[in-house]
Amino acid sequence: MADPTPAPTSSPATTRGPLRAVGRRIRAVLHRLAGHPRVAAAVRRLQPRSVRTRTTIAAVASVAIVLFIASAAVLLLLRTTLERTVQTGAREQALAVARLANQGHLTDTLSLDHGTDFIQVVDADGTVVAASQNITGRPVLTTTDPRNGHFSYNLGELGDEHHQRVTTLTTSTPTGPVTIHVGASLRTADTAEDLATAALAALSAVLLLTVAFLTWRAAGRALQPVEAIRAEVAAIGDRALDRRVPDPRSDDEISRLADTMNAMLERLEDAGTRQRRFIADASHELRSPLAVLRTQLEVASTHPDPEVRADLVAGALKDTERLQALATDLLLLARLDGAHDRPDQPVDLTELVHTAVRSRGTEQHPVAVEAADEITVPGNPLWLGRLLTNLLDNAQRHAQRHITVRLDVDVASGQAVLDVSNDGPPIDPDDREKIFERFARLDDARSRDDGGTGLGLPIARDIAAIHGGTLTVVDNAPGTTTFRTTLPITSPTANT
Repeated sequence: MADPTPAPTSSPATTRGPLRAVGRRIRAVLHRLAGHPRVAAAVRRLQPRSVRTRTTIAAVASVAIVLFIASAAVLLLLRTTLERTVQTGAREQALAVARLANQGHLTDTLSLDHGTDFIQVVDADGTVVAASQNITGRPVLTTTDPRNGHFSYNLGELGDEHHQRVTTLTTSTPTGPVTIHVGASLRTADTAEDLATAALAALSAVLLLTVAFLTWRAAGRALQPVEAIRAEVAAIGDRALDRRVPDPRSDDEISRLADTMNAMLERLEDAGTRQRRFIADASHELRSPLAVLRTQLEVASTHPDPEVRADLVAGALKDTERLQALATDLLLLARLDGAHDRPDQPVDLTELVHTAVRSRGTEQHPVAVEAADEITVPGNPLWLGRLLTNLLDNAQRHAQRHITVRLDVDVASGQAVLDVSNDGPPIDPDDREKIFERFARLDDARSRDDGGTGLGLPIARDIAAIHGGTLTVVDNAPGTTTFRTTLPITSPTANT
């Protein structure tokens, strides 16, 4: 008896060329459609715009792909197992018939085992020498393959066309070689596969609907605080900056977003409050000298005494100079508020200090300078000169006998330290931040004759902040008031 061997499988190589050509044509058509304006507009309209919808679609698509791959693997495994079971039964039946033929005990009518549909034995001349009872007298089945192996066919010769798994064996007999065809029905396997496919499809549909529902609900609940934040921000106007967005009270990204938004709204509220207070203070500061100036000019225009008129005009000129200084300070503040980039022009701070002190000439209180050599900082020389000028003006107004300017480098922090000290009355610790507020004056500096617009120290602090530094009042030595400015130096090698 000859052992059965699987038949070689031939691939339809001749069909690859036309299929590739068809694929190229389809891709070309799709590319042209995608570039059409109307098609592109329709695609944009169909695209989901909400995060909730996109999240749901992405979740359903991901689960669908996994389910498709898993279902295909399950169906393939089921089909392979069922076909292997049917094939094993047909092969055993074929081997049993081959043994009978080999021994010369082959009868005209052969009995069928359970699971086998037909048996047909054909000799070398193509004559049926034996067959099962259900196909006795019929010619050779036209769909059977003479090669040894296992093949699947849809046979109609049995009266009811259905899928068959046909096993073919060739063996020798005393009268010559014969070919044995044993067919087993795949109807059970097909039915099981159809039922499994329907069941997997139904279960997949239920699972996808469940995933879509749960994702939609979860995304909606997760995005609900975001929508509440958006609605509250949209309702906040320039006159309602005291409102805050709702905090979801959860330790996640949305809660941090709400905290960030509330912090931003608080900064905006503070900025708006400062702006309104600044406008009110500026209006007040402008109104007072304007009213005095008008009164002086009106009196001067009607007073008969020339000397009185001259005094009134001199006072009006002084008030005009004060208005000019106030307007200059306001313009500088506006420029400082609009500055976002840190100035980076190298400035010799040592030379700047000496130049600023020398340019002031002889003043009421002498200024002593103690400055290290060649301290360079990145900045704007005009603004840094204004910072030093404002600090010296403040010191001259409050000093009793002398003023000291010290400039050195703090090696530990890598900063230049500029101290402007005077021996005037000390500043109360509670007022050391108040004096840096715009238009703020302490009680002993309310007099117009003392000079100052209430903007000198705020301007100086803003200049220091723009340069990455600080301006504070420190307790340096008993009996002195020291304004300390710290500025980052250009580099450690620039001061060696």
